[in-house]
Amino acid sequence: MSNQPNKADQHRRILVIDDEDSMRRFLKVLLESEAYEVQTEENGANGISRLERDSFDLVITDLKMPGVDGLSVLDSVRAKQPDLPVVILTAYGSEKVTAEAIQRGAFQLVEKSAHNDEILLAVSNALAMSRVRTENQALKTQLKKRHEDRRLIGRSEEMLRVYKMVEKVASTDATVLVYGESGTGKELIAREIHYRSTRSKGPFISVNCGALHKDLLESTLFGHKKGSFTGAVKDQPGYFTICEGGTFFLDEVGEMAPATQVKLLRALQEREVIPIGASEPLKVDVRLVAATNSDLEKQVSEGRFRHDLFYRLNVIPLRLPPLRQRTDDIALLVDHFLVRLSGAEGGKRMSREASDILMRYDWPGNVRELENVIERAVILSEADVIKIEDLPEKVIKGPTRRGSLVVDTPTMSLEELEREYILKVLNYTSWQKKRAAEILGINASTLYRKLLGYGITEKQNHETNSDAA
Repeated sequence: MSNQPNKADQHRRILVIDDEDSMRRFLKVLLESEAYEVQTEENGANGISRLERDSFDLVITDLKMPGVDGLSVLDSVRAKQPDLPVVILTAYGSEKVTAEAIQRGAFQLVEKSAHNDEILLAVSNALAMSRVRTENQALKTQLKKRHEDRRLIGRSEEMLRVYKMVEKVASTDATVLVYGESGTGKELIAREIHYRSTRSKGPFISVNCGALHKDLLESTLFGHKKGSFTGAVKDQPGYFTICEGGTFFLDEVGEMAPATQVKLLRALQEREVIPIGASEPLKVDVRLVAATNSDLEKQVSEGRFRHDLFYRLNVIPLRLPPLRQRTDDIALLVDHFLVRLSGAEGGKRMSREASDILMRYDWPGNVRELENVIERAVILSEADVIKIEDLPEKVIKGPTRRGSLVVDTPTMSLEELEREYILKVLNYTSWQKKRAAEILGINASTLYRKLLGYGITEKQNHETNSDAA
């Protein structure tokens, strides 16, 4: 049987600590034949000293040595390098000794009389575990960096209130229900809560309830047993189990089917889930953050959402304002996206005219729409300065924020103000005069008379927009 190491494990550095010269020489030859780099020390004290000044991927130590024994070496490694695997060699294997060593953090105990293949297998497994830990840590670091790159941006009063709420609730385990329109950053809020909490070292898992079929959603959340339905060819753990010790984000929770709502309620109340086809519940330790862009209270009153689940979810409600209600943050967001998409130095910037267009637009798709618009402009713009023509037509022509009237000068007459406001409303309604009249609070015939009196035509409207640009 061959135990050729994984290419990723070749040339990994191994420290062998043993008071027997013959054992040290044997292990060095055996391991170097498999392309490992091996260093040796003749006692535990020297081994600990070597580990303090040199770097290794694995430690193999004898259990019984005069002075500092193998368990003392193990304790030193666990205290200073907890991710460094330790394999212990012993000539006196017993269940008691094995249990104690494993309890104190040894990867495996191997008898000195074991076959070469058994020793190499233990080494290969220990290095593989170490590699997986390193990769997982790198992945967590990458995910955290990605979260920092997509952090919450804003200094408006509305966002400052959100930050204060996040700071208050992050350290607790209370369930949070985030309200907000699509694109406002509900998942960013959930991640912010996770990374500020005591669960930050655990997993963060996100599921959109509206994106999965109701049957698939139940299996995804709670898992299933082999044979519980067609296609269930093996046991599959649910995300509640996989997310143990972490934070579970359930987006668009209002889209959940009634049967799944019952199971979610049980998970929140009893801290346990029952996989599809199983008879015994599984205990779970997960913090839940849910989100919705719909009116859950209305769904409760209409019988489409369970009232008991609503109250379980709505322990701490957190409302995210739409972008049109925090326009002070638009410039900050634009700068953030430009730096991220085109670089801080030598990157693109917005012309004043393009910035004015972005400030006037209503942003029905909120921050997500703004990010997409900036990304499109960065790609399409051939110059260092992004101009109006680099923006989508729908952003240039509206809709603009209702009631946002820009007065160019404080000396405008009342007649000029009225004319300006009528134009704003007409632009907002895409020149649907009946709708504009309703917003203005006048009848259609009055609006027509005013348009004639002010000499306003649709042609003039386009010219006005062109001049403003």
